[in-house]
Amino acid sequence: MKLFVDTGDIEEVKRAAEWGVLDGVTTNPTLIAKSGKGFKETVLAICEAVPGGDISAEVVATDYDTMLKEALEIASWHPQIVVKVPLIEPGVRLVKTLSDKGIKTNVTLVFTVGQALMAAKAGATYISNFVGRVDDLATDGMNAVTETVEMVATYGYRSEVLVASVRHPLHVLQAIQSGAHVATMPLKVIEALFKHPLTDSGLQRFLDDWNKAGLSIFEK
Repeated sequence: MKLFVDTGDIEEVKRAAEWGVLDGVTTNPTLIAKSGKGFKETVLAICEAVPGGDISAEVVATDYDTMLKEALEIASWHPQIVVKVPLIEPGVRLVKTLSDKGIKTNVTLVFTVGQALMAAKAGATYISNFVGRVDDLATDGMNAVTETVEMVATYGYRSEVLVASVRHPLHVLQAIQSGAHVATMPLKVIEALFKHPLTDSGLQRFLDDWNKAGLSIFEK
């Protein structure tokens, strides 16, 4: 499964990229606004920090003509850029247009398998199924992810299912179990994937025993 970090903070991207396991970055208007820096400036810096990774940058218009203009501008900035498009009627039309032009797309704000079907048929590169926001409504957001993975496999669509609105490591585990292709999450959730109390206690015991024995890797 691909691992993306969901942020508009270039320092967070650099930190995640240092581990060598990062496959891409997703952003959205809210995250870019929080960064306090320019949109193009931020996106290009992220592309530089994650060579070869897919970097999602979102259009903000809601009518087709303006969305297309914005999408073509964003896509022209760097070959790693994936144009992020909301799942609305003009958005699906835009995804089809961009797909025909060979431009990668990430369809966002997908909550049902029916919406995912529209994105897949339009040729979306990624379908972002949101889970956390659905969980907030006392419904299991992962159900739509599982259904979308099955739908894409059954009909042979080329779209990859991207689990978004990930709130905690359990969502990551569920994404793996569902067979999702990608999960994107805040840096704090990626950091939490490293953590387990038995890892910490086990390492401490190893180090204590090593130091007690007075051993050294390098000969004295």
